[in-house]
Order: sequence, then C-alpha cells, then structure tokens
Amino acid sequence: MADLKSRKVALLVEDLYQELEFWYPLLRLREEGADVTVVGPKKGHTYSSKLGYGVVSEMAAHEADPGAFDAVVVPGGYAPDLMRRHPEMVNLVKQAHLHGKIVAAICHAGWMLASAGILKDRTVTSFMSIRDDMVHAGARWLDQEVVVDGNLITSRVPDDLPAFMRAVIRALAR
Repeated sequence: MADLKSRKVALLVEDLYQELEFWYPLLRLREEGADVTVVGPKKGHTYSSKLGYGVVSEMAAHEADPGAFDAVVVPGGYAPDLMRRHPEMVNLVKQAHLHGKIVAAICHAGWMLASAGILKDRTVTSFMSIRDDMVHAGARWLDQEVVVDGNLITSRVPDDLPAFMRAVIRALAR
C-alpha cells in the first residue's frame, strides 16, 4: 500500500461519465490515503453517469488551482466531450500539465488532452475510436493497457483500470 496522505488529486466529472472509470480511481486513491476532490463545471451539482448514477461535484473548475493538486484524473465515457465545452475544465488540465503535475486520462478522456493542447510529441493510448483525434493532436498512439510518458498517464478501457491505477499511484508515491 502506498502512502498518499500528502497527495491531492482532482477527479473531473461531467454528465455521462463511465461509472468504473470514475469510481474505481476515486476509491483506489482514497484507499491509498489521497485527498481527492471531485471537480465539475459547477460546484454542488449532481452529474449523472451513463447509467444514471449521480455524483456531486465538490468544487467548480474555475475555483480549482492547478498548482494545489498533485494530479488531475479524467475519466471517460461521453463526459470528456461535455467537459471540453467548458474552457475552465480544459484550462485546469492544461495548467496542471504546464505545472508538471500528473495528468491521467482513460478511454475517451483523451479528448480533454487534445482540447488542452498537451499531446504534441507525446506517446499515449486511448479508446481505439479516438485514435485519429489523438494522432491529429500530435501524439504517437500505442495500443497498450497503460502508457506513461513523463507526467502523462493514459489507458484504453475499463479492463485497463488496474494497470492504469497502479501507474497513477506509483507516480503519486514518488
């Protein structure tokens, strides 16, 4: 078990998030002692998953200081397409990256990385249907369960969550 008690993580949320890709990281990170804050476009709003499971955001993206977090985790589903319609959500990811913080994205969350403009010359993975989006944003795309390129950690699908979270936890434990 890693000791992440001093680590702060922003876990992004929007409607139509993929359940496992949100809840698995939330629970694993909290289990390891990390202070996880659920960040959405609005504070106190209930966001529904693809299957209707609700989660209440604890902070609005415009309130989030990227320098105050050690990592930003972006779950997939259709939520990333909705997230990237909010400039403050995209800016949080971009600024976290520019501050050298860990940015972790799974499945369709690669859309947020593309919108944040942080994929040029980076090696990543994602759900296969957004491969072209990732490549057009300047990334080298690999079909692997997890790809770590510096502070950028990416995975493809819910089945990859164990490897994804091992990589995120390992990076946070440094």
